[in-house]
Amino acid sequence: MRILNSVLTILLFALISTSCDSLEDKKGRFLLKGNEKMEENDPKTALEFYQEAIALDSTFSDAYYNKALAHLRLNQLEEAIGDFSKAIQFNPTYFDAIFQRGLTYLDNGEFYKAREDGDRLVNLDNTNWQSFFLVGLTQEKLENFDASLEAFEKAIQLEPGNSDLLVNKATILFYQKELAQAKAELEKAEAINPSEPNLFNLRSMILFEEKEYQKALDAVEKAITLDNRQAYFYNNKGLYLLFLNKLDEGLEFINQSIQMNPKNPFALRNKGIYYVLKGDKVSALQYLPELAKNYPEMDLVQEYLAKAQDL
Repeated sequence: MRILNSVLTILLFALISTSCDSLEDKKGRFLLKGNEKMEENDPKTALEFYQEAIALDSTFSDAYYNKALAHLRLNQLEEAIGDFSKAIQFNPTYFDAIFQRGLTYLDNGEFYKAREDGDRLVNLDNTNWQSFFLVGLTQEKLENFDASLEAFEKAIQLEPGNSDLLVNKATILFYQKELAQAKAELEKAEAINPSEPNLFNLRSMILFEEKEYQKALDAVEKAITLDNRQAYFYNNKGLYLLFLNKLDEGLEFINQSIQMNPKNPFALRNKGIYYVLKGDKVSALQYLPELAKNYPEMDLVQEYLAKAQDL
């Protein structure tokens, strides 16, 4: 993990320069032991060592930061946010801590707090692409697509060789139905990193919009080959199979996606579509009306709700 390693390097230097100070030496040793456990993929033990460092110095911002990363490894978002906030409290210009807290706010559904951290990073350092990257992500979640696109474009100007930024820009263009421009950005991203799974997933979504269902399936299968841990890849595969009239096979992948992430409304929509295509009105109406109420702008929901009602 790049950020963790940078902290480790800084602290190695700090230990060398303050070896005569037993307190500094001791708390630094605990921090390094925690980092070693993180490298060994043992975040629970790492937490114990970071806590030992904090017990020696309750203002040790690097220990709070690395402790937050350990919580993230355990998917403990609230605890991670708390420790990132402690790190920032004792070091208000701690760029990496603000950036990681903003990302964690996004994962935790706290979009406005994430936006505040994005704005804080821009004010702190407007020459760092990560500042605008976080702003772009938060504006995307808030569906401020013009602002999101502007932020990603600024990030790309600062870091033109970053394929992730190009894929994010393409995603916003896709939302805005600018499919040709989105495909052009994906071509640029693929030239930089042909092994980026999100690139192929987004390409599949564009192909689906163009009713190229078999090509869409081929693209998302490439994404799954590169990263088999993403629930939404399987959900998209299930959707494309439905439109290729492979209904039961499609349902298997939709259900797999729901098992991986029960909160994804797109997977529930696809399950509703499955029941419409099977002619099962009762089951379809268990899904689609609520989705139409809660997500009225979601693609295909209104269309398939009407079809379900006509069964």
